[in-house]
Amino acid sequence: MAEHSAAINDDVPAPQSGSVDGRYLVGPVIGHGGLATVYRARDTLLNRDVAIKIFRARADNRDKLRLQEAEARLVASLNHYALTTLFDAGVDMSDPQAPQIYLIMENIPGADLQRWLEDGPLSPLQVGYLGLDLSEGLQYVHEHGFLHRDLKPANILLAKRGAETRIRGKLTDFGIASAIGTGDRGEVTIGTAAYLAPEQVLGEVPTPETDIYSLGLVLMEAVTARLEYPGSVSESAIARLDRDPTVPDTVPAALAAILTGMTRREPTDRISLAEATAAFQEFCLAQVAQHRNQSVAFASGDVAERDAAVRRYNVLDTPPDEAFDRLAHLATRLVGAPIAFVSVIDSERVFVKAGAGLDLRGNVPLDQSLCTLTVRGGEPWYVSDIATDWRTRDLDLPLDASVARSYAAAPLVTIDGYSIGSLCVYDTEPRDYTPDELADLAELAAIAVRELELRLATRRALLGLG
Repeated sequence: MAEHSAAINDDVPAPQSGSVDGRYLVGPVIGHGGLATVYRARDTLLNRDVAIKIFRARADNRDKLRLQEAEARLVASLNHYALTTLFDAGVDMSDPQAPQIYLIMENIPGADLQRWLEDGPLSPLQVGYLGLDLSEGLQYVHEHGFLHRDLKPANILLAKRGAETRIRGKLTDFGIASAIGTGDRGEVTIGTAAYLAPEQVLGEVPTPETDIYSLGLVLMEAVTARLEYPGSVSESAIARLDRDPTVPDTVPAALAAILTGMTRREPTDRISLAEATAAFQEFCLAQVAQHRNQSVAFASGDVAERDAAVRRYNVLDTPPDEAFDRLAHLATRLVGAPIAFVSVIDSERVFVKAGAGLDLRGNVPLDQSLCTLTVRGGEPWYVSDIATDWRTRDLDLPLDASVARSYAAAPLVTIDGYSIGSLCVYDTEPRDYTPDELADLAELAAIAVRELELRLATRRALLGLG
């Protein structure tokens, strides 16, 4: 254990005995920063896993000792579900010549947000849940007279869950927190450059609005997996004085409005944490209701009616069709993508009716086709990068990643309102699609439906059905 710790950070050796206070068995490193290293540990008295934070500075360094004691007092005074809980604190004397302060905190199964974003962005609903928790937790911190001042993905802990399940986030690392209205704490570098508020760059005293801005940037990164202000420390810091953060069009408008409100350049223009909390709650409720309605519409009796609408066109399991092939080829030219398909869906499979750029026809399982998502959504949409987008990254698609990195589609919607399939394009590189390109796909999808309606009317006329 000691050798493993030294390999990660020579300045923070683990306790020589492998345990702390004769009670906590020290395990592997789970995090480290400028002031301390955090280990997973086992509380042998209560038989539970905990996290133990051992400070880098020895307890005989008065200035740093003051910071360590201040963090312990602060964490011990706060009790909120969105904050890590402090169980114990003390001084490790395993090396009598170099005692170290430690904190015993709850162990959060999972990883910090920074590590999680390495696998791609969170879903909008997950970001809504996370924003709800962290806004409430940060408001609680402010109400008790403190600022966090170091909000960043590495200081937010969360458990890994499914894309649409209730996620829980917790703020951690109050090492540079301060009382509201006070200045910097000695030698500590305040905040990480990528998440500083504009007023911090200008050297002004941080306020609660400063934390709000930083949290807004963190949540924006959570929904995009992209750092809003990259570059060197100076480049990143100055960039926010020249431009405001931009929320991609793919983020739901209600969520984008919250994030924009939190990251306005002027502190007095930012929404409050109470407003953010209420807005996140409303957004989450709306998202849950929307997803539930879509699932019910797809999995209930409506499916039988939609299947009947599909069957009336007599298009399933039919040979290749020149008319629909032409539509697929036209889609590739209009959108500038090399691959396109026209597909029809029933309750059991997706039937690829026509294509361009790749020979893929016949039946595809529902859970292996993006057509399924297009039909459920009921409107034109796109995915910039199939491999990282939360909606698509876990799907086992029949297309190789080398030929299908981005996707755009419009549903085939009948005159009586049933979404029965899609007209889609794939590109070999990650890319965004413009509103005009989505409109072109929607028009081609409408032409496909009109072709189906014309053929249905012709058959009925020939059969004398009127």
